[in-house]
Amino acid sequence: MALAYLARFSATRVGVERMLARHIDRWVRRAVSSGMDEHDAMQAVLPARGAIAAVVADMEGLGAVDDARFSEFRARSLARAGRSRRMVAAHLGVRGVDEATVGRAVEEALGPRDGEGQETELAAALVFARKRRAGPFVRPDADGDEVDRRYRRAMDAMARAGFAHDTARRALDMELEEAEDRIMRMRMA
Repeated sequence: MALAYLARFSATRVGVERMLARHIDRWVRRAVSSGMDEHDAMQAVLPARGAIAAVVADMEGLGAVDDARFSEFRARSLARAGRSRRMVAAHLGVRGVDEATVGRAVEEALGPRDGEGQETELAAALVFARKRRAGPFVRPDADGDEVDRRYRRAMDAMARAGFAHDTARRALDMELEEAEDRIMRMRMA
């Protein structure tokens, strides 16, 4: 079952453990609803629960589960989708990836916090702004009040999304041609 799941989805070690535990829990609920005593059902699945760690270890041994590879791929994908460094790290943490692996993956995908990493983060902020039709992507027919309102709302949304204030401001103040060029360069990298 774990291999079939991994054939369809990329997952972390913790993700596979959770999936197997959910499957066992569903089996217990079905058994109880079909008349089996709850205590007997819980006893019946004890060996299966104990085997979860071994199954996940086997999947790691086969190379089907690799938290580092998952983290690197997901970090790149999220950055291209307009997610900040903080949001990428939080997303990977929720998926059960350890802190050291998250740090390496974010560093590899987005670059160091200075230099290239700031440029990647700026490009992600531009993607975010484009989705919100803010900054350089505001409609040309928008009046001044709407532009100001969108700017303030975009700054608030970017702060909630984990972008630094100066990164958000740079993204929203950029010219359209330069913004499109930066997004294209990030996607090509």
